[in-house]
Amino acid sequence: MCPSRAAAEAPARRRVAVVGGGPAGLMAAEVLRAAGADVDLFEAKGSVGRKFLIAGKGGLNLTHSDPPALFAGRYGARAGEVGGWLSAFDADALRAWARGLGVETFVGSSGRVFPSDLKAAPLLRGWVRRLRTQGVAFHVQHRWCGWDADGALRFETPDGARSVEADATVLALGGGSWPQLGSDGAWQAGLRAAGVDLAPLRPSNCGFDVAWSPHFSARHAGAPLKPLVLHWLELDGTPRALQGEAVVSAHGVEGSLVYAASATLRELIARDGHAVVHLDLSPGRDEARLQQDLARPRGKRSIGEHLRRTTGIAGARVGLLREVLGADRMHDMAALAATAKRLPLLLRAPRPLEEAISTAGGVRLEAVDGALMLEARPGTFVAGEMLDWEAPTGGYLLTACFASGLVAARGALQWLGMQAATPAG
Repeated sequence: MCPSRAAAEAPARRRVAVVGGGPAGLMAAEVLRAAGADVDLFEAKGSVGRKFLIAGKGGLNLTHSDPPALFAGRYGARAGEVGGWLSAFDADALRAWARGLGVETFVGSSGRVFPSDLKAAPLLRGWVRRLRTQGVAFHVQHRWCGWDADGALRFETPDGARSVEADATVLALGGGSWPQLGSDGAWQAGLRAAGVDLAPLRPSNCGFDVAWSPHFSARHAGAPLKPLVLHWLELDGTPRALQGEAVVSAHGVEGSLVYAASATLRELIARDGHAVVHLDLSPGRDEARLQQDLARPRGKRSIGEHLRRTTGIAGARVGLLREVLGADRMHDMAALAATAKRLPLLLRAPRPLEEAISTAGGVRLEAVDGALMLEARPGTFVAGEMLDWEAPTGGYLLTACFASGLVAARGALQWLGMQAATPAG
């Protein structure tokens, strides 16, 4: 066969731009490159995976061991859509993928899944090294600014503006929390200009403001609240309760127990102007038992010391009781027992978006098709936290980001007429 004919029959090389270097973008780049696409990955910061590294600072919670139906249910109103992503890449697939990078995982006592060394950095380093070896081209300090008049991607770089043409694009730009790590929501302007339907970005997995007295805030900010049961009402009035741990902040309350209910509490505040929760400060004892214990002779002990010795309630939990009851009613043992079992807390507002662990809102799922392609801009796919879904902490956030990156990449390959390959694992 003559060279000219061979060149004419050779399949055209396809170039795909992936914008965003978090888990969703990196997974999209891996799937695209495995299928033979030329992949350029653009990141606004000087390195990729910054929020991923912070998420793993206290031990990387990679995924969860929930059975599939329960796992999908963690995504609330978006359980159906996210469940579809997970059918393509679920928790077991994610663990197998990590094993392919030499990172073994284990299931903790709470069902959460962690790398055996609990660290994010070795996994990220190995992943980036593998992507570079496979031929993914990394371009850092490239901030996406939308499209130019000819449809090319526009970037701001230290060397000035740059336009990039691509056969398909995967946007994985994160939400709006932790802006110092790159997820600043600045992408909204470019998508709005393109006619993409966006839901407002809102804090998720966040703390809430409480009007503490100056004395309580100064004395107890940063103190843990455990053991603790949180009681709240869903938007339809259904009562909910969950045991866990929280933390007093200078502004209010935060911590994993609060984050678990944060989506509902945020919506209650939006609807009613506030939300009321109740705290059980002594989960192991009912009210009658508390009254019995508190009725023991106190002698010369302070009420705080009496609570500690007879009920185990101490520290910031005593402070909470004093904050609600006042100094005088702290000596009313019936009121003290009742309040310890059902301490009311008025939440005034969620903490600002930049303090939240994650984001709700973003590109509405109604604005993309099943392959996560923008209806308003064919050939552009969206993945990760910039889509309008949310989940509690516990590995669910990361798993959906990975899965959506894979789904978006496969959608781009289908758009380009290319055959998808399975991620290395």
